[in-house]
Amino acid sequence: MSDDFADVARRSLRDSGYSMKAAARAMNYDPSYLSRVLNGKQHPSENLALALDSLVGAGGALAATLLDDDETSRVAHSAENPSRLDAGTVDALAGVLAAYRRLDDKAQPSSVIPATMVQMREVTRMLRAARGPHRDRLADVASEWVQFAGWLYAQTSEHSEGVRLLNDAVDLADETGNGTLAAQALNFKGYIARQQGRPHGIARWFGAAANTPGAHPAQRIGDYLQAAAGLAEMNELDAALRMVDDAERLMDAAAALPPPETAYWLTPAFNRLNMGICTLALGRHSEAADHLRTGLDGLPEELRDAPWSWEHKEALRRATEAA
Repeated sequence: MSDDFADVARRSLRDSGYSMKAAARAMNYDPSYLSRVLNGKQHPSENLALALDSLVGAGGALAATLLDDDETSRVAHSAENPSRLDAGTVDALAGVLAAYRRLDDKAQPSSVIPATMVQMREVTRMLRAARGPHRDRLADVASEWVQFAGWLYAQTSEHSEGVRLLNDAVDLADETGNGTLAAQALNFKGYIARQQGRPHGIARWFGAAANTPGAHPAQRIGDYLQAAAGLAEMNELDAALRMVDDAERLMDAAAALPPPETAYWLTPAFNRLNMGICTLALGRHSEAADHLRTGLDGLPEELRDAPWSWEHKEALRRATEAA
């Protein structure tokens, strides 16, 4: 685990414009100690992890990817003896994944991919031999790891690898009947179709996500709206408007529930962004600009400069110019 931390920290420093020596000076740490940590030869102290996190502006996400000694011991034991998987190991792996997801809101996706793939392979390897009452929960964590890796590749336009991983994530989610995770993986396939400019794929995959049994109402709202955008691009306007109606009928149900833990970003503000994408495709430019502007302004501070938000900022520019 410390090697994975070292990889992410090293890449985050590079993305932030720090050499190893400059980082050591800025944090007032011995350069040789920092070098050993960043090369995976020494486990970092909690203080160093926090200092690195602060230096690159990760908001606590980088430091949270590092397991404490007890968690490290638990995970190592379960990795060697998957048939003796315990709840503490699953908790630790889920916690690291949550930290990686938050890190994705701060770091360049390409900088998170290598360590994510190491983690994903270890978790899926563990799952293959896991037994006992905690296996299903590990399967959900594995599905989310695979889904997250697919999302990262989607953001870096490595679409074939992204689709392959997202297909695997759906299969893992289906093992335990987790509709929330299956719907999110299908949603990311819709995102890839949008990046590729394929409206049929947009409508197909977002539509499939919206109609996945067990999907959260907030997921279904966003999926219906984005499927409607694909239909609008195909000039299937009546079908698109019916999808918008389907989304609006779910608003009250979504407002009564917190977002799913595995899709924490699905707030009402975020779905204003989806409505903006939809109304832009429908040619309602002023309405789209209002939704997109409100959605972007409503994002939490830590999400406003996330790489995934750039798509919505570009959509706002197009809507504003066309209004």
